Amino acid sequence: MRTLGAAVGAALLILTTAPAQAHGGGAPQARVWVTTPDRAEQLHERAPVTFTRGGSAETTITIDPGTRYQSMDGFGASLTDSAASVLYRLDPAARDRAMRSLFDPREGIGVGFLRQPVGSSDFTAAPAHYSYDDVPAGETDFALRHFSIAHDRAQILPLLRRARQLNPQLKIMGTPWSAPAWMKTSDSLIGGHLKDEPRIYDAYARYLVRYVREYARAGVPIDYLTVQNEPQNRHDGGYPGAAVPVGQAAKVIEALGPLLRRYSPRTRILGYDHNWATHPGDVGTTPPGEDPETDYPYRLLDSPAGRWLAGTAYHCYSGEPSAQTALHEAYPGKGIWFTECSGSHGAQDTPEQIFRGTLTWHARTLAIGTTRNWAKSVVNWNIALDSTGGPHLGGCGTCTGLLTLHPDGAVTRDAEYFTIGHLAKFVRPGAYRVASTSFGTTSWNGQIMDVAFRNPDGSTALVVHNENDDPRTFAVAVGDHSFEYTLPGGALATFTWPRGLDTGLDLVDLDGATATASPAGGDPAAAVDGDGSTRWSSGAPQEPGQYLQVDLGAVHRLRRVAIDSGGHTGDYARGWTLSASTDGAGWHTLARGEGAGQLTNVDLPPTRARFLRVTSTGGSGSWWSIADLRVYR
Repeated sequence: MRTLGAAVGAALLILTTAPAQAHGGGAPQARVWVTTPDRAEQLHERAPVTFTRGGSAETTITIDPGTRYQSMDGFGASLTDSAASVLYRLDPAARDRAMRSLFDPREGIGVGFLRQPVGSSDFTAAPAHYSYDDVPAGETDFALRHFSIAHDRAQILPLLRRARQLNPQLKIMGTPWSAPAWMKTSDSLIGGHLKDEPRIYDAYARYLVRYVREYARAGVPIDYLTVQNEPQNRHDGGYPGAAVPVGQAAKVIEALGPLLRRYSPRTRILGYDHNWATHPGDVGTTPPGEDPETDYPYRLLDSPAGRWLAGTAYHCYSGEPSAQTALHEAYPGKGIWFTECSGSHGAQDTPEQIFRGTLTWHARTLAIGTTRNWAKSVVNWNIALDSTGGPHLGGCGTCTGLLTLHPDGAVTRDAEYFTIGHLAKFVRPGAYRVASTSFGTTSWNGQIMDVAFRNPDGSTALVVHNENDDPRTFAVAVGDHSFEYTLPGGALATFTWPRGLDTGLDLVDLDGATATASPAGGDPAAAVDGDGSTRWSSGAPQEPGQYLQVDLGAVHRLRRVAIDSGGHTGDYARGWTLSASTDGAGWHTLARGEGAGQLTNVDLPPTRARFLRVTSTGGSGSWWSIADLRVYR
């Protein structure tokens, strides 16, 4: 186990990300970093792999850099009061090594996004919970005369300033776990909700703006702000929290938006900041007669406050990442940020079990699952904790962080350090996610899963996870080049390569395309849904005459058709004919051939077609599957 800190001063992870050098004759190469569940490799750089012209018979991840999705803001965690106290247990030199391992893009992993509690959370090392405007019970402070961020000046703000020195592109988000107690019906930081009074909404908005301005004066500008962490969480877990229904959140945001526009125009407001789906426990604790608001983010974006929102923030503790895509499709002009998920463990789990389970779940669900579903950020919970999972004041007793401080002064890197590192170190702020075929799912199907990004300098970063416990071989194709690679079971890898491999072909958007097949077998629509983890399958051994027919919805000018059988090895057509039509009545043959592997690219002279038909001309005991039929112009 690699460590850093007072006990192991030389364990600073040093990783560079310069482009791979050309291999003999100028062949392009990809650099490779791998983390395995058994810790044998931890962001370990392996020998580079060389691209060659042509394809592969293996399951192939096809990268289409010309198809762009969301831009990326950054990846990281939260430097909570507890995390700050843990880092301050280290001597100054060891603390700086830990900070470099986290934030330095060259010597560490380049954490580029922090979500900071506004006041106290459950991960508070102080003896009592606090806000920035605490007054004696029964008193109020509408003028905010008692407002102070003095508590944060001791440890949190110095660490945030150091983080910004190490990574000047760092973005910071502020999230309150509770408004000051005097603003709430419970008269406590724990429980209750905001008093339903216009002057309370106004005071709370001014409180949040005061926080933003004081932090900026302290050298820590705030890029994003939400008005309540987990506004549907009504559980009394012994730590600050509040139930803030949509109506109250909207009133705060409507008061907050104009103030931020005037005093801190760089700070953007995000809504919701809670789970992909309303937790059953939150539904169950909804007071009688109240609406559980299971469509909370939709209602908030639909409200008058929606105009002040840059987008929506999500957590991982209920639901699936696909909820982000559903929201994006409903509100494509609003961004989506993923802002909290903590690793955790059972009481009897061994360190090896914790590392393996966290690495594999976070790899497929967060590193890849959230980003393939429009997230502009991936943010874990605590950036550092001690070996007891603390300190904490209420709340989670089994949470893990990116770093763990042990009683002997050693600091170890947890699985979250590597899942975030495989993104943060290689995907630069301003990068765009680009199209890539992926065959795994967040619910685990044992296939290869991936996500790809194009950096501002034109380089590409591809993050790949082998969901299976056994090694898996796959290929990566960009333009007319490809390479093959084998990943150990459960491993996470990042591949990077410089610009220059694109073909200039553009992927045709098949949204609205329809498909039919004979035999109908599996759902023919799965072949044109842009999701390599779904497939049409013949449901029977291959025979001549079986076909898949696609209506593109309009006539397109085509230059390539990709027939991709995906991760179901051996299910490719042994022989095939590709035909086209502009009207569905008159057909002509474009190409024919014999199958040689999972992906067949059929290059064409410029061809106009609305309908395409792929017909089997061979036989096999294997079924015939098409996971993804792609069309290029």
